[in-house]
Amino acid sequence: MPAHRLRYVSTRGQAPVLEFEDVLLAGLARDGGLYVPETWPQIDHDDLASLAGKPYAEAALRIVRPFVGGAIADADLGAMIEDAYRGFAHKAVAPLVHLGPGEFLLELFHGPTLAFKDFALQLLGRLFDHVLTKRGRRVVIVGATSGDTGSAAIEAFRGRPACDVFILHPKGRVSEVQRRQMTTVLDPNIRNIAVDGTFDDCQALVKAMFNDAAFRDEFSLSAVNSINWARIMAQVVYYVTSALELGAPARKVAYVVPTGNFGDVYAGYVAKRMGLPIERLIVATNANDILRRFFETGRYAQGRVQPTTSPSMDIQVSSNFERLLFDLCRRDGAEVAALMRLFDRDKAIEVGGNVLGVARAEFTAGRAKEDEVRATIAAVRRESGYRLDPHSAVGVAVGRKTLRDPGTPLIALATAHPAKFPDAVESATGERPALPPRLADLLTRPERLSESPNDLRAVQDQIRRALGASARR
Repeated sequence: MPAHRLRYVSTRGQAPVLEFEDVLLAGLARDGGLYVPETWPQIDHDDLASLAGKPYAEAALRIVRPFVGGAIADADLGAMIEDAYRGFAHKAVAPLVHLGPGEFLLELFHGPTLAFKDFALQLLGRLFDHVLTKRGRRVVIVGATSGDTGSAAIEAFRGRPACDVFILHPKGRVSEVQRRQMTTVLDPNIRNIAVDGTFDDCQALVKAMFNDAAFRDEFSLSAVNSINWARIMAQVVYYVTSALELGAPARKVAYVVPTGNFGDVYAGYVAKRMGLPIERLIVATNANDILRRFFETGRYAQGRVQPTTSPSMDIQVSSNFERLLFDLCRRDGAEVAALMRLFDRDKAIEVGGNVLGVARAEFTAGRAKEDEVRATIAAVRRESGYRLDPHSAVGVAVGRKTLRDPGTPLIALATAHPAKFPDAVESATGERPALPPRLADLLTRPERLSESPNDLRAVQDQIRRALGASARR
């Protein structure tokens, strides 16, 4: 897979075409769209086969390299990847666990914050450092979190001299462990804002700040949410490594992915577009099922956010869905822009039968209600002794009730450590999972955060006050 200057285009067709480093720092495109590769890099059968059995970091370099397009020397990129995954608690980085006949779990919670977001954000922090140092720049990172992105971003960017970080989370709508993983980090470049609203409100505030051109330019805003293409790029790797472990490319595999913002399952779609033989991608939602409803009916309609025991998925506007929509619309940016304007106005859009057919050829979707999540946590503990967190249980529950080829192995993504959601696990199993030793004192560490109403001006004023006039660009 020789490196070439891969370019990136906006899903709305009006922003400048950029190369990797500029896409990394830009986050959201200037026209409000999301960046995607102009063409999909391809991995042929022999390239895939040659990665089988390789260490995770070595495979990651081979998969990530074409997306970087030669912007960063292989030696530097490889060193950043090695460093990003060196601190993961499992030697395999993303180990597969056999759950039952044809059923596997891909454990993605061995990073420093016990959630799959570490895979992308540990690398993202190092990429930002490299590019900003080279350019002599400083940025202000703003992000929204439903629980896990915030702590992973904070852990990746804490103490980094070229970045100030502001993370917005919905007040009272994340678990205590999730909140404290963010608010107990006291490095001076890290700030947490609890917003009186939902994750969708936080996400909308972040997008509004990027769409406020004067504010964006004044503070050199950058993004670490999954709107940043580099997040998706890094997550493609564990689809490849897990498929290879089960016999790819000679054998197809299927995945069931618990998702709210569509980023993690979209990374699987990217892997498939690159040539990985994925038979089926199953989108697993909790009660906040905007994605399930789309794949069943073709109507993408925002609902009211319902709090659940899987709060990282309590989302009713899935930002990365726009990336899929771009392909479904034959990469017509003007059509996507028109649809997104309609969605902003009416909170709903609908696609035609042909487009829906294309979507269904790639994805199946299902929903797990709260009683199913609880029952699945209990059943898996009883059957195999394995302890699922509620998000991973959503995936397992949906996978088990989805019709599929029994000869194709199904990999369920285990996206978080059960100790991040001890109340839900204890309620289902009667056992309270303990935090790993490195986080054993988390609940007694001092916290630092501020609060804000769900108001753009109020949040912007907080950022201005925190940075002071010296931070203005």
